[in-house]
Amino acid sequence: MAKSPSQNKHHEPEKGERIAKVMARAGLCSRREAERWIADGRVSVDGKILTTPALTVTSLNTVVVDGKPLAGNEETKVWRYHKPAGLIVSHNDPEGRTTIFERMPPGMPRVISIGRLDLNSEGLMLLTNNGELARHMEKPDTGWIRRYRVRVNGRVDGAALAKLEKGVTISGIRYGAIKAELDRQQGANAWVTMALTEGKNREIRKVMEHLGYQVTRLIRTTYGPFQLGNMARGAVTEVSRKMLRESVPNSFKLD
Repeated sequence: MAKSPSQNKHHEPEKGERIAKVMARAGLCSRREAERWIADGRVSVDGKILTTPALTVTSLNTVVVDGKPLAGNEETKVWRYHKPAGLIVSHNDPEGRTTIFERMPPGMPRVISIGRLDLNSEGLMLLTNNGELARHMEKPDTGWIRRYRVRVNGRVDGAALAKLEKGVTISGIRYGAIKAELDRQQGANAWVTMALTEGKNREIRKVMEHLGYQVTRLIRTTYGPFQLGNMARGAVTEVSRKMLRESVPNSFKLD
């Protein structure tokens, strides 16, 4: 006897997903990092060490990473974090410096950062338990503006700052438009507000150095719709579900 369409649908096998994507969504790492972990022999599926990320898994498979079973799909969450200067944004620093993840409050799940701030930079960072969301929110095509308050040594030329809106090329690297405005000059130092949508590695420091100014303090105050506000240094605050739904690009499904 033939099964009805609804019966067939009910018995359809679960659609699997690539192992790297599953690891990323569990908040362990990014997809790229997952592929490196697999190459290093840190991941097994159903008792067999993986040698390639070209594997699709379902909830019926047992995935073990570094000897620990992979947690089931958890609700996607995002936290705001006020990073202090002097901490590294890394899960494992070869030089043994203190990482932001070592300073998380008790009870925090394993999280990864959405973008980075370098050792001496401070201010707003976003953290999530979903590696896929982190990758999605880092993309420049979100159009999200990152704003920074920057203290520099030197007398700032407003005309030189204005030219940054056209972008600048330094040592063969093209940096996109940066909106920079002088807030105030205090003797030999000045505070500048800078806004950009991409944020390459150490971009602000390199651009200001190119203009002849040494950055002595760098504070990120906004990342897209998220703001540092008056958060205390080192504080971590979960973003509300409502705010998350309103902020995350529609192309990414939270559930």
